[in-house]
Amino acid sequence: MALWKLNPMDFTKMNPTRQAKIEAAPAKKLPELRTYVPNQIAAALHPEVQYLKVIKIEEEAGNCKRYYLGPNADKGTDSLAWFSAGQYLSISLEIGQAKLTRPYSIASSPRDALNGFYMLTIQRVEGGLASQYIHDNWAVGTEITASAPLGNFTYEPLRDAKTIVAVVGGSSITPFRAMAKSIAEGDEDAELVLIYGSRTLEDTMFQSELKALEESCGKFRFVNVFSDEQREGYEHGFITADIIRKYAPEGEYSLFVCGPQVMRKFVDKEIETLGLRRKFIRQELFGEYFGPAKEADYPQNVASEFQLTVRQTGKEYTLTAPADQSILRTLEAAGIAAPSHCRSGECGWCHSRLVSGEIYTPKSVDGRREADLIYGYIHPCCSFPVSDLVIEVSPL
Repeated sequence: MALWKLNPMDFTKMNPTRQAKIEAAPAKKLPELRTYVPNQIAAALHPEVQYLKVIKIEEEAGNCKRYYLGPNADKGTDSLAWFSAGQYLSISLEIGQAKLTRPYSIASSPRDALNGFYMLTIQRVEGGLASQYIHDNWAVGTEITASAPLGNFTYEPLRDAKTIVAVVGGSSITPFRAMAKSIAEGDEDAELVLIYGSRTLEDTMFQSELKALEESCGKFRFVNVFSDEQREGYEHGFITADIIRKYAPEGEYSLFVCGPQVMRKFVDKEIETLGLRRKFIRQELFGEYFGPAKEADYPQNVASEFQLTVRQTGKEYTLTAPADQSILRTLEAAGIAAPSHCRSGECGWCHSRLVSGEIYTPKSVDGRREADLIYGYIHPCCSFPVSDLVIEVSPL
């Protein structure tokens, strides 16, 4: 019978029968619901904090070490939060009186988190406070406090093309190891062409693993570019537009760029010649900005240091702030626990109010919203003093 021939009023005759069956059914006690189920899921995926411990350490090329981190059940973390390949953890550290955070990309695959570990690959940087401390002090059993997985440098089918061409330099390879593994394991439905720039074959991280993945996974291609040596079968020099064109597919593709500031500046100029739509160009910005005076719009005749007054939860601190050091670094060095995650002006976690004074923020890392600019908020991680300052900083 056609639906349009049904009389809607006939359905009202079913009500007495339905009601009788409901009343005749045995009473069943529902289980007590302590919390709203979606909140339980949200807490598992996005915990406020994760308590971890080092479960294994391995040496890696490029003066790096692999740190395998598992849940620290004694502190309340029974399992690891799921993540998308390309995200990072913000690690909390206390080094002397300094309280600081550092973002490190997760190099393991999301499936590895379900198997009980994250893997971070951390390069020892000469003069790097955090990396030197980690290399010298982390051992199996070391307890660590970390954030939930953070960041948006991930593949998104609604936004990105089916093929990702990744342009990477040095230790910034870590998020793409996770991405390549995730594609090979079937958790990401994409194709990846990874163009990796390093000095020599000896300096190349994950070389044998990535070559093995290339051989076993038809959706992944691995291209080495060595700047300091020539080898048969490998590219030589820097990653140019010509090299990208050589390995990129015909038609549209997404270009993911991750590497040191010097590399990104060079690649930015090369990208302009590729004719890609802006939506397909993705840059990972995490990592601190150094040397603001080199920018063309940096103010003239800036003093070497200024007075920084910090207000936080009813307390006031007076600090000396070097002009060439981010405000966040000045806070951390003084032992002031200031919020931060990405340290590159992108996430907004360090969002603080500028009460008075003038700061300089390089345009390339100024991720403030328009409302921040209107109402006087800054990101201390990429803001540099050019006068005496008064700021209000949220507690951790």
